[in-house]
Amino acid sequence: MIADDPTPVSRIPLERMSLLAKVARMYHEQGMRQPEIAERLHVSQSRVSRLLKEAQTLGVVRTVVIAPPGVYAELEDGVRDRYGLSDVIVASVDSDDELSLLNALGSAGAGYLETSLTGADRVGISSWSATLLATVDSMVPRTTRLATEIVQVIGGVGNPSAQVKATHLADRLARVTGGAPHYLPAPGVVSTRTARDALMSDMNIRGLQDSWEQLTIVLAGIGSLQPSPLLRDSGNALPDADLDDLRARSAVGDVCLRFFDADGVAIDSELDERVVGIPRDVLLAVPRRVGIAGGARKHEAIRAACRGGWINTLITDERTARALLED
Repeated sequence: MIADDPTPVSRIPLERMSLLAKVARMYHEQGMRQPEIAERLHVSQSRVSRLLKEAQTLGVVRTVVIAPPGVYAELEDGVRDRYGLSDVIVASVDSDDELSLLNALGSAGAGYLETSLTGADRVGISSWSATLLATVDSMVPRTTRLATEIVQVIGGVGNPSAQVKATHLADRLARVTGGAPHYLPAPGVVSTRTARDALMSDMNIRGLQDSWEQLTIVLAGIGSLQPSPLLRDSGNALPDADLDDLRARSAVGDVCLRFFDADGVAIDSELDERVVGIPRDVLLAVPRRVGIAGGARKHEAIRAACRGGWINTLITDERTARALLED
């Protein structure tokens, strides 16, 4: 399994090298058959075969799997097994600042979607977040369709400009994947349960609810009880009164505004009854639930989301991944 003249790995994008290393480890070190790998990574069996051949050609596969610099195959496997996840992608971050983190997570998220979407996927996307925006902005439009539908699963949170950003995010993802967009023309949180029920009974939103039950994948950020300065400045944050109530109930984070405690147990609150978006049980029934998040501020929320099964695929940074294993 030694390549005679492998192409220098420096010429291959890091996201593809990560995928090659992962597939090679599954096949050569973990003894998984190609159909099992295809099912785990949501790709065709023929693609698994091609990736294995490419790994040999590049010298990734010899007598052991050689993970190139910046690829964290063992770390990914460790986090995956520790929390019972389907897949973990760890991004390399050059520095500690927020912008570098967002760029790294966005690049890793884009690489994951571009290599794992099948063309038949129905994709749900949560409200505007910095990580989701970075992911979608890092994607390049393809000549082949990556998804059939892009469905907004929660209304915009915060002021009207934030609600517009949520719609634009879904629209941008639809453009780069070729999927038909379905928007949720409503605020993500309203003042009363009665107002929520009225909106959810609207004919347009009722149609969206049917689409939510057909999703094959949902993309979400993982929120914490400490909004980032960017989130606050954008107007895309909950009122302080709601945040104070959630803290009193021991909430540490959320996925699609469904809040949970440190063990990932759902928090029942008055806010939960005012959310205009995908219900908790429908969200948890989506086959692939991809959380894209990182940074020290979100460690506790990410850990809880993994513990509670709110996500089953995690895209995060190296430091966060190591913190998840140290717990």
